[in-house]
Amino acid sequence: MAATEKNPHELAKAKELNHIPWCEEYEKMISGMLYASFSADLEAARFKARAWAHEYNHYFPDSTTNPTFETLAAERLFRLRTILGHVGNDIFIEPPFHIDYGCNISLGDRFYANFNLTILDCSLVTIGDRCMFGPNVSIFAATHETEVQSRRENVEYGLPVEIGDDCWIGGHVVILPGVKIGKGVTVAASSVVTKDVEDWCVVMGSPARVVKRVDPVPDVVEEK
Repeated sequence: MAATEKNPHELAKAKELNHIPWCEEYEKMISGMLYASFSADLEAARFKARAWAHEYNHYFPDSTTNPTFETLAAERLFRLRTILGHVGNDIFIEPPFHIDYGCNISLGDRFYANFNLTILDCSLVTIGDRCMFGPNVSIFAATHETEVQSRRENVEYGLPVEIGDDCWIGGHVVILPGVKIGKGVTVAASSVVTKDVEDWCVVMGSPARVVKRVDPVPDVVEEK
């Protein structure tokens, strides 16, 4: 169900991100309220994101430059930082990569995604450190009311998605709006995650259910 007022917590998180198209409808969107998806500011932001994705998905270095995976990774990291809200270090996303806005996505360090990652970031999507995604993963932060009238009026809403540190998301997994996945979680291939997942477990199925516990490991302490 859509919220009826703005969410100060989500707004504060968004203020830490880059490339945000601040406007009234954006604030409503990330607060989980019904919002006008075809407002001029949001439409312009989506157009920018699609133009960016077209370039990202079709870019490959000329062979005369003697490219390597290292130079390719550096170029892709640079491009990701021109559109995503936050991008950590050691990031590699195989194209094609599809986004709605990009600015609502936060990636931690050491993130890898295989081919055809789709993130509908109509709300904040936060991914922790040391996460790996298989091919064809879809994260949906966008949703609609089941009542028909709001869809006729082109209004919708979104719910945030969070994925903790050290998660492995298998190929063809679908993660639905409002889901929070804990740290150290493995989601088996082709699962549909419809509700929150606790730390240190393996889930599978549609809807995904816990099938195994894994041993917790200590948090990584980064050297300063």
